[in-house]
Amino acid sequence: MRKKKRRIYTRLLTLLTLLTALLSLTGCHGSRGLEAFQIPEAFDLTRDYEITFWAKNDTNKTQTDIYKKAIADFQELYPNITVNLRLYTDYGRIYNDVITNISTGTTPNVCITYPDHIATYLSGVNIVVPLEELFEDSRYGLGGSKLRFDGPSREEIIPQFLAECAFSEHYYAIPFMRSTEACYVNKTYVESLGYTLPEELTWDFIWQVSEAATAKDGDGTYLVNGQKVMIPFIYKSTDNMMIQMLRQKGAGYSTDQGEILIFNDTTRELLYTVSEHAKTGAFSTFKISSYPANFLNAGQCIFAIDSTAGATWMGTHAPLSDISEEALVEFETEVYPIPQFDTDNPQMISQGPSVCVFNKPDNQEVLASWLFAQYLLTNEVQIAYAETEGYVPVTSKAQSSAEYQDYLSRCGQDNSTYYDVKIKASRLLLDHVGDTFVTPVFNGSTSLRDAAGQMIENVTKSVNRKETIDDAYMDKLYEDVTSLYRLGSTSQTSDGKKDLGPLPFMAKLLLSGLAITWVLIGVYVAREALINRKKRQNHH
Repeated sequence: MRKKKRRIYTRLLTLLTLLTALLSLTGCHGSRGLEAFQIPEAFDLTRDYEITFWAKNDTNKTQTDIYKKAIADFQELYPNITVNLRLYTDYGRIYNDVITNISTGTTPNVCITYPDHIATYLSGVNIVVPLEELFEDSRYGLGGSKLRFDGPSREEIIPQFLAECAFSEHYYAIPFMRSTEACYVNKTYVESLGYTLPEELTWDFIWQVSEAATAKDGDGTYLVNGQKVMIPFIYKSTDNMMIQMLRQKGAGYSTDQGEILIFNDTTRELLYTVSEHAKTGAFSTFKISSYPANFLNAGQCIFAIDSTAGATWMGTHAPLSDISEEALVEFETEVYPIPQFDTDNPQMISQGPSVCVFNKPDNQEVLASWLFAQYLLTNEVQIAYAETEGYVPVTSKAQSSAEYQDYLSRCGQDNSTYYDVKIKASRLLLDHVGDTFVTPVFNGSTSLRDAAGQMIENVTKSVNRKETIDDAYMDKLYEDVTSLYRLGSTSQTSDGKKDLGPLPFMAKLLLSGLAITWVLIGVYVAREALINRKKRQNHH
């Protein structure tokens, strides 16, 4: 009997040791301590490589076909490199899967993502490859002599877009496409309300017209559209809304070092403004009401703010319109930059996907991955992808090409490739690159971005629920959002160390197993002590 108990105890200790060993493999979000990437003396063309490419598309078959053609064309140039494509419909899913796969050492080779996300990947050791040495390599770098394709030089990548990929003292990505936000306006309804669209939109103008559009007749029908539904102003990305408003106001958001500044008086003032217009029904959000484009195209919205990359969904004749033909309303669509507080100093966010390369034990495999990532910057890929939506190419080489300039010149020739709203959205960014900005990137900046939008969402929902919006409400909101997104420790813990953010699933599982094992050992030890005590009492 005693031997049996000893065996149980031994097994528990063995399990504890095993779990501890496994947990050590998931330290730093699963980093296995890969060696830093070193550029090989030459790319070994005698070997075969199989790399994975994780990309995102918006159920847009044309984009999928562009990815597939890019892969096929690249594999013709490099027959020894096989590229496996995995498509996602959401950047958040890519982010979550990468975090999980870091813990198991199964990250993709090349991934379309955002710098905020990469900052979290860097919690691991040598997980993402810093690219500056590869940029400058005379053979395999940007415009290198050994490349089998005509890629751009470093100088031919738009400097502002490349700068967005630099953080934590390195370049950890290359830009793939860029967009900003646009305000898609039902000009017909604005004029029917007695207003004339100005040269530049201001927040005051947006709010004034939106309030006017809430007028109804005695039956509850909106006067502006003769329908029972009208949400004059809908914002797709409320995180961008808050971030850009704060930037335009010169108010705090965060520092490059990750200090959280968003919980200030200007933020509170902006939230009060949002609540006022939500209360009248003049304002709502995508998360609460649904896609701005659907309301705009049905004549149930006047100002729809969404990415320039969403232009193919916007307008009466939008090629990707997502509502029935019977629901479409004929109107004239104008495309504006987002509204401003100071039109003499416009500020708008620069966004869009970038491409990072993940480190692997095999430097040759990493180099193969870099060659493919670089191929995505060729004119063939850049121009083809930019023509699908309101993105713009990230290289001057592509932007200035005869093919792309011809594309822009054909604005409005049809309602597909040359759809006027789409090309106007592209021109909007091309004309305002110098007015764009990006938010600081650090481990936790994704959480801060989510928190920025969450405050607008919460206030709007609370208004819809008839809750009182006052200073006590705002204090509680700040407290709740800080706790929900761990913003008290997002950038740094109290001892000054970096907070690694949420653990991936495998690490959580192992920690749970470790806790259970300790509990079982504790129960076993307590039970043995109780039995021994009873034996001693009986003996006496």
